[in-house]
Amino acid sequence: MTNHSETTGPSENGDIPAPVPPNRAARTPYDSPADEHQVTLRTPAELADALPYLLGYRPEDSIVLVALRDRNGRGRFGGRARLGIPAQAEDWPDAAGQLTRGLVTGSERRGVRPEQMVAYLCQEPGRGETGRQVMERLRPLAQRLRVECGRLDVPVVEALCISAGRFWSYCCDDEACCPSEGVPMGLPGTSVLAAAATYAGIQVRGSLSDLRARLLPREGAVAGEQETALDAAAVPLVSRILDGTGRSEVAGETLDLAQRIMRRLARARPVSGLPAEDLRDDQLLANDEAAALILGLQDRTTRDRAAQWMEGDEAVPALRLWRALARRCVGSYGEHAAAPLTLAGWVAWSTGDELEAREALAMALGADPDYLFARLLHQACNEGLDPETVRRCLRAERENQGDAGDGPADGGGKADVGGKADGSAQRERPGSSTTVPAASGRRRRTRSVVPSDGARRRERWQGRVPVGNQARPRTPAAGGAPRTGSTPPRASVKQSAGRKEACPGGPHKGAGGTDGNAESV
Repeated sequence: MTNHSETTGPSENGDIPAPVPPNRAARTPYDSPADEHQVTLRTPAELADALPYLLGYRPEDSIVLVALRDRNGRGRFGGRARLGIPAQAEDWPDAAGQLTRGLVTGSERRGVRPEQMVAYLCQEPGRGETGRQVMERLRPLAQRLRVECGRLDVPVVEALCISAGRFWSYCCDDEACCPSEGVPMGLPGTSVLAAAATYAGIQVRGSLSDLRARLLPREGAVAGEQETALDAAAVPLVSRILDGTGRSEVAGETLDLAQRIMRRLARARPVSGLPAEDLRDDQLLANDEAAALILGLQDRTTRDRAAQWMEGDEAVPALRLWRALARRCVGSYGEHAAAPLTLAGWVAWSTGDELEAREALAMALGADPDYLFARLLHQACNEGLDPETVRRCLRAERENQGDAGDGPADGGGKADVGGKADGSAQRERPGSSTTVPAASGRRRRTRSVVPSDGARRRERWQGRVPVGNQARPRTPAAGGAPRTGSTPPRASVKQSAGRKEACPGGPHKGAGGTDGNAESV
């Protein structure tokens, strides 16, 4: 399967009259957070219009399930879950089962079992394809969703396909309301629901593509210049990190540089629009500065110190910096994006932006499926756990360090650079303690959320060249074959990851395998 799963939205935010016969259009009202206003959604058209407001963005190539439950004779929206539509039809049964079970079991853990479901299939036509052909092609997937929900005794009251600016109902065959050619979608922001959502302060943040664009690596000539800077910084920086004393010095330099750039970003003049904001931040970050930070953050203890910039005046410039660094992980350095993407996801989650948090963490796992910090944060965010647990631990570590987190990290021990000189996996030295809640709701205590004993990493390197008295990897697997000629060979400080498991995410661009854990929030 080629897509990651995620969950979106709060678990409760709307009422509907219940029950609704499976062959009828669902009737769904929508509440503002203060329940001051209620909007009743009576038709499939209104349900189709509601989807972006239920998720907070416009889904693409997505299966979306929205749970409904009864309260005093009226239904309420429950949890929502989204999963990318697998490219291969043979993967559809597994995807439908995963999404359905995840949403139902996640709701049950919160004590509110869904009683009905609304299903959405969102996909734009391919070349030479029409929206109606998309609807017919996805019909088996819609039927599989209905079967999987039926097995759990949660009937699907409406299933809609949204494609090419139109929608079709798989449950209604009445030509009067659901004609075979589909029904045009209304203009965004013109419905009664859109007005109510705006009044309630609910925003639709474009599409997932818009969100990912802020985190994707740069392309073109600027990417080549950044890769050259990374090549130039890699050999001397990794050589220093391999030395115990040098590692402490590099950590201090990395954190000092990060704080200087955060202050620079905070002083920058405001601009209008997200693309303009990202371009401004890119212009404020030099290639050599980005290279030093990207490589320095591969050290686990340095990354954990940087994670302490998670709230207050530090959070916004830190998030902007982590986004900018993720965009600089170009070419063969795509795997290095796991660190800045994880930090971006953590700060977003800590500041209440769960949508960006899930996407950044899923992309981090796409860059490095074994990145344990990203895995634990992604699972905790998907489980709807409170990030305050992690914040408390990071605050305590910061107080113990006796400064603002800008000093050197623990310099003892060796950094993991793909292995020791003899080729065996290098054990990471435990650093600062960080607690991440486990899926069950209990807290799991780890050392910097990385196991300190027995952690072994999948071999990601092709060839080794000497760095001082150590052996170092030449080219990460994400970059393909080793380079030849005068280009300096690659070096990378990598985090040791524990168990190999199925992970969400895919390549750095956000597509990849499923995580088996799509659950309601």
